[in-house]
Amino acid sequence: MSTNILDAVVKLAAIKQLDKELIQEMIVEAIEATLSKKLEPENELEIFIEEATSTIKARYLCEVVETETRLGEISLEEARQLHGSGVELGQYLPKTMALHEFEPKLIKTAQKAIQDKIRQLEEDKIQSDFNKQKNTIVSGKIKTIDDTGGYRIDISYTDALLPADEQIENEYFRVGDNIKAYVTNIRTHQSNVTIILSRTNPEFVKKLFEAEIPEVYDGTIKIMKIVREPGIRTKVELLSTDPKLDPIATCIGPRGARIDSIRKELRGEQIDIVVHDEDPEKMIERALGVENVQRVIIERNRSANVIVAEQDKVVAIGKGGKNVKLAAKLTGMKIDIFTMEEFEEKMAKERRTVSHITDLDGVTAKIADILRQSGYTSVQDIYAASVEELCNLEGVGQKTAERLKEAAKYF
Repeated sequence: MSTNILDAVVKLAAIKQLDKELIQEMIVEAIEATLSKKLEPENELEIFIEEATSTIKARYLCEVVETETRLGEISLEEARQLHGSGVELGQYLPKTMALHEFEPKLIKTAQKAIQDKIRQLEEDKIQSDFNKQKNTIVSGKIKTIDDTGGYRIDISYTDALLPADEQIENEYFRVGDNIKAYVTNIRTHQSNVTIILSRTNPEFVKKLFEAEIPEVYDGTIKIMKIVREPGIRTKVELLSTDPKLDPIATCIGPRGARIDSIRKELRGEQIDIVVHDEDPEKMIERALGVENVQRVIIERNRSANVIVAEQDKVVAIGKGGKNVKLAAKLTGMKIDIFTMEEFEEKMAKERRTVSHITDLDGVTAKIADILRQSGYTSVQDIYAASVEELCNLEGVGQKTAERLKEAAKYF
């Protein structure tokens, strides 16, 4: 280890953005721990840095012995040459050595200890930096693309990984491209620390809103919930604490500038702004984003039937069912979309299913018995059967079958 080891380590500290004084302290500790294993407490070891020469030195007491056999001893002959003829066996004499003057094996051990401490310090700094950056958006440049499709990104203080499963589908970047992402996690493996990023996490959208819209950042407009189909559609539920402030107009911004900036970062992803409402029926309407909802019927099992006009049904459901699916996530309810005709048929079917055949007009006890024996127990069974099937039952003629079908149809 050369005499300028301190300069080399301090330069490394600057590159790694580590604290110089802390590095020096760790070097001293590492060398002291290494040499202490070779010395006894009575040697009174002291490690110090000679600033003038940037040299690491060790000062300790050496016991005067007949023949030197280990570190911390000095032979009687050498001691008398250095300190005079009055030196006696068993005395302790001071000795100062520069680090490079120790035996190579000892230096190598100290060097490894220093490297381990610096590596740990670097990991601690990365962990500290991560804790500051966690749940924030970071920017960086893509360095490489790994075999699994993950992007390795330089975010200045370390490398970060945007895994394939945290990327927006059909969104592609190339090496050298600048990219923004949300910090979600940290992975440590064999002393390697990797910051994990995401562009699919709903919190990514939240941070974009906070960055672009001051009223969201300062809490005047609160984000209550975000649900998302990354790359396709996001619904953001907002609540304004200022009754005079329109959260939709505020978030859209002049000529749509604010929301367009967010959509641009999300590569055109559709963003629906939903104003919070304590009324669950109104909240469902707003979550769906359909202007002319005819009726919302909420069931006890947290499900809702929403009735819309025929021309609005496709919009309410959305492409691939995404709109109604996100509305359900946002409201915490199962949502089914119907036209009025479909809903009335649904309700009629439910009535027919729970109603016994004896509830049908014109069904005598004899006819009811014939139907039961053939497995027809509910009005729905009659409604679903054909006239021909009913005529095949012994004791049921054409007119009776037609009358039963007619009664079931208008039940």
